[in-house]
Order: sequence, then C-alpha cells, then structure tokens
Amino acid sequence: MPYHQPDEQRYYSFDALDNCHVVNGVFTRRGGVSGGHWQSLNLGGTVGDDAQHVMENRRRAFRALGRDLESLYDVWQVHSATVVCTDRPRPLSTPHLQADAILTDRPGVTLFMRFADCVPVLLYEPRRRVVGLVHAGWQGTVKRTAAAAVQVMEERYGCQAQDILAAIGPSIGAHHYQVGPDVSTIVQQVFGQDSAGLLIPCGDCAPDRVQLDLWRANLLVLQQAGVRQVEVAGICTACSTEDWYSHRAEQG
Repeated sequence: MPYHQPDEQRYYSFDALDNCHVVNGVFTRRGGVSGGHWQSLNLGGTVGDDAQHVMENRRRAFRALGRDLESLYDVWQVHSATVVCTDRPRPLSTPHLQADAILTDRPGVTLFMRFADCVPVLLYEPRRRVVGLVHAGWQGTVKRTAAAAVQVMEERYGCQAQDILAAIGPSIGAHHYQVGPDVSTIVQQVFGQDSAGLLIPCGDCAPDRVQLDLWRANLLVLQQAGVRQVEVAGICTACSTEDWYSHRAEQG
C-alpha cells in the first residue's frame, strides 16, 4: 500500500525501500497547520509561510515516520549537481550548504528535501547501507544530478551501482509540463538521440513548445549510471493539488 496515513498526515512510500526496512516518505500537503497558499503541511521555509507553522509541520512529518526532528539534515537547494555527504544532522545554527543531493551511511541521520513539481529521487544501497536523496527539476535532470549522486556513492562509500535501489517520486508529469525551445534544445544536447523519447509533441501546445518527461529522463540518467532497479511512482503533482503542491498548477 503506497499511501500511509497514521494520523492526519498522508504520505507516499516505496515498496522496494519498505521491503528493505528503509524509513521513507514523500509527504502530501495534508495534516499541517499552515493556511492560505500554504495549506496545510508546508515544509518549505523560504516561500513566505510563518516560520513557526513550518517548524510544527516538520515536527508532524517526522513524528509520522517515527523520526526525531533533531536528526534532520537538509541543504539549500539550488538546481545544481552538487552532492553533499554527511555523518551527522545539521544543527539549526549551522548555515545550509548549497547542493541538490545528500548522502549518508548513518542511520541516525534523516535526509530531508522540499519539492513542488521537481523530481524526488531516493537511493539505497543495501550492502553498504547508504541512503541518498536527490532534487531534480529540469536543470537537475540535464545536469544528471542523480548520476552524480550514484558516482559519489561508488567513490566515497564503495557502493556498486547495480546494487542500488532507486525510486522516482511524485512530481510533475509530462502531460502537464510544457517547455520552450530554450529547454528542449538543452535536453537534445544532453541526451542526444534519446531526447526523442523525452520531448513529446502535443496538439494543444504553442508551435515552439513540447512536453518534457522528467520521469523518463531521470530513469534514463539512473540507468546510464548503472542502476538497474528503479521504482517509479508515476504520480503527477499537477493533477492532484488536493494532495500535492504544484508550482505549475498553482501558478507559483
């Protein structure tokens, strides 16, 4: 059962990670204390919501997973391919590092990121017991941030790519994600002949626009990095704003 709702908080988890007893969750917007545009489980502290609301929402999310909020490690997400490795939580007094992928082999650390259409990629290597969390919008996708995380897992922790379990979380689907020639040109340059399967013509698009399939693109990035086991949620955030925050569907 991919959805869980132990209390008012509702979240999605992945079968492959659950079967390995890896605590994981992609939280919907339900069960928080925020109001207005942020209704209700907003976990982002840089979008104008009240800071105390955000903190309470984080406490509720962590409690739903049986984790201590003090175990949190997060970064300042900047649409990069930078990977950070940590062996301890981030003290609130410590500034965020700028990065879009986090790795740890310490079970006492909880990796945490925020998404609103961009692709969450979760990674786990059971032999070395390394977990990873990646943020990949279109920029992170063409920068192959998920592959950068896999490479660091191999180099730093001695992981094998073929042993890594990967999961692609709820994010915007291609049918809701139109891009212009500036983005499609970069996709073509990065993915070459494979870009034909990622850029989809659409009848109701403007003549110079196409739909970009971020799920398929990140699946390809992972496979080209040597990852063989990938679970894809296949849930579009823009289709269900009663459950998910969507930058596109909610006009920012």
